[in-house]
Amino acid sequence: MDQPIEIDAQEPAPNDDGFTDEGIPRISSEPEHHSGSEESKNSTRSIIGSFIEEHFENGRRYCSETYYMPNDETEQTRLAIADQAYLLALNNQLTLGLIPQSAKRILDIGTGTGDWAIAVAERFPEAEIIATDITNAFLPPSAPPNVFFELDDAQNEWAYNEPFDFIHMRDLSGAFSNWSAIYAEVSKFLKPGGSFEITDCGLIHLKEIPDSNTSIFNGAVRSAADKSGRPLDLDHLKKPILDNAGLSVIKIRVLEVPLGTYDPNPHKKRTGKMAMIAALEGLEAVSLRLLTKHLGWKEGDVRELCEKVQEEVMRPDARALIPVHFVIARKLM
Repeated sequence: MDQPIEIDAQEPAPNDDGFTDEGIPRISSEPEHHSGSEESKNSTRSIIGSFIEEHFENGRRYCSETYYMPNDETEQTRLAIADQAYLLALNNQLTLGLIPQSAKRILDIGTGTGDWAIAVAERFPEAEIIATDITNAFLPPSAPPNVFFELDDAQNEWAYNEPFDFIHMRDLSGAFSNWSAIYAEVSKFLKPGGSFEITDCGLIHLKEIPDSNTSIFNGAVRSAADKSGRPLDLDHLKKPILDNAGLSVIKIRVLEVPLGTYDPNPHKKRTGKMAMIAALEGLEAVSLRLLTKHLGWKEGDVRELCEKVQEEVMRPDARALIPVHFVIARKLM
C-alpha cells in the first residue's frame, strides 16, 4: 500500500495556510554508503573528511574542471533556499509521485546539501536512503542513522549490490552529456515496479517584457551549454528517451512557479518569494563558468547581464516565472 506523502495537483490545498516546520530537514548528513548490507545500515563512517577537489574561477569555487555549477558557500545557501521553495510548491511534500510505504531502499542522485535525502530518511525510518553527489562540500555534519552519503559521479557505471524501490533526481539539467546512459543505470538498479522521479526547471520566463535581457541571458547560457556538450535544456525529460531505457512514463506535470509576490494567491505569494530568491542567486551560478569558458565572455560582462536580469525579474509587471517539470516513470514488472 502506498503512503500518500506526495501531492498530485498544481494548486495548494484549500486549508494550506503556509509552510510548517514539521518534517523539514535542518541541514545535516553523514555516513558513507556500503551497498545494502547490514554493515551499511550501521555505518557511521563519514565522507565529510574526504578530499574535496577545488577549482577557482572568477571568484567562485567548482568541484571539477567541467561541471558548470559552483560548490562554494554561496551556492550551498542557494540550494538550501531552493529546497525550501520546492517544499512550498509541493505543499510540504517531498515528491509529486508516491513513495511506497514498504520501500526499503531509496536513491537520491545529485543530492547537493542532502536536505531531500534527510527528509525522506525521517519520513521513512525503516528505509535505507543512499544519496550521491560529485562533491561533498555541501554536506552537513549529522544525519538520521538510515541515510548514507556517497561521493560518486552518476556518469560512471553504478555499482550497487541491490536495486532500489524509488530513485530521485532533481535539477540536473546540464549535468550530463549522455542521458540515455544515465537512464540505463536507473533502469538497471530500479526494482521491477519501482518508481523513478526526475524534476528539472526551465529558464526564467517573463510574460510581459519582450526583447528582454532575460531572453539574452537564456539564449547565451543555452548556447554555451551546447558548446560544452552538456545541453541546458529539458530534452532529457521527453518520453521516448525514458521508454528506450525500459522506464514507462506514467505522469508528466509542469508547475509554473511565480517569481515574486505578484500572484494574489497567498500560497503562491509565499512560494514565489522563496523561488525568486533562489532564482536570482542562481543567475551567476548558472552562467559565470559557461559564458566565460565556452563563449569567451569577460567576467564583468556576465555579472552586468545578471544584474540587468535581476532588475527585470524584480519588476512586478514582468510576471516572471519558472516552469518546473516533473516526470514520473516506472520500471515494468
